[in-house]
Amino acid sequence: MSNMSFTQYIHGLAARGVHYIHRPGPILQDVGFFLLPELGKDKAYISETVFTCMFLLFVLWTFHPFVFKSKKIYTVLIWCRILAFLVACQILRIITFYSTQLPGPNYHCREGSKLARLPRPDSILEVLLIVPSGVLYGCGDLIFSSHMIFSLVFVRTYHKYGTRRFVKQCAWLTVVIQSLLIIASRKHYTVDVVVAWYTVNLVVFFVDKKLPELPDRGASTMLLPLSKDGRTKEENHRLLNGNSGDPSDKRPRTQINGKIMEDGSIDAGVNGV
Repeated sequence: MSNMSFTQYIHGLAARGVHYIHRPGPILQDVGFFLLPELGKDKAYISETVFTCMFLLFVLWTFHPFVFKSKKIYTVLIWCRILAFLVACQILRIITFYSTQLPGPNYHCREGSKLARLPRPDSILEVLLIVPSGVLYGCGDLIFSSHMIFSLVFVRTYHKYGTRRFVKQCAWLTVVIQSLLIIASRKHYTVDVVVAWYTVNLVVFFVDKKLPELPDRGASTMLLPLSKDGRTKEENHRLLNGNSGDPSDKRPRTQINGKIMEDGSIDAGVNGV
């Protein structure tokens, strides 16, 4: 989680930096703006509410193995994969919005707004210190949408590792609705959302191929260390006690006096009984 915080900090610095060079101007022609009615300032919170609910529900799902007995995923390994996806996507996002700066369509980024441009910083500390207002009222970091990065990564992760089909369908429907709300709120141009849809999916597809697959929680014995002959140390302990481990095997066993070495093999002498 500390790596994720550091990554978000670097991304925040980049977004703040592009705000310094943002130049407000006329809103560009956009097919999404033409098709979707503008929600207005008083309803701009709707898209943020949808995103927050999705974020919290996903986080709760990833930590459910600590609460419920049916443990089907490894929380730490899930978040390691999510971190890899987010880092790759946000690096591409930083490169993209620094390549071309578009005039922001959001209300505080338009011509005449005092927040559309940041004053020249007086010190390096002012640049490095990220305040919540700077995150909420940023301008210039448009292509592609950061909210869509998180939403698509979360939905794709649940689609792969989740177990309830109905929840998966609801999750995809929610992320589609959120895409429309972002455009209707004029927080992003349509191109920002469209690029996010195919870029995030491609990044997750290719990065996921490079990462090792998560182990199945049901196969817990496979996580135990193996000896040279393929037996686990637990099996070797049973053999030392004269037990094959098979309840149906009633044959008498020879007691072995010895010990299990560090590599899982048995160093023993056999005493007849």
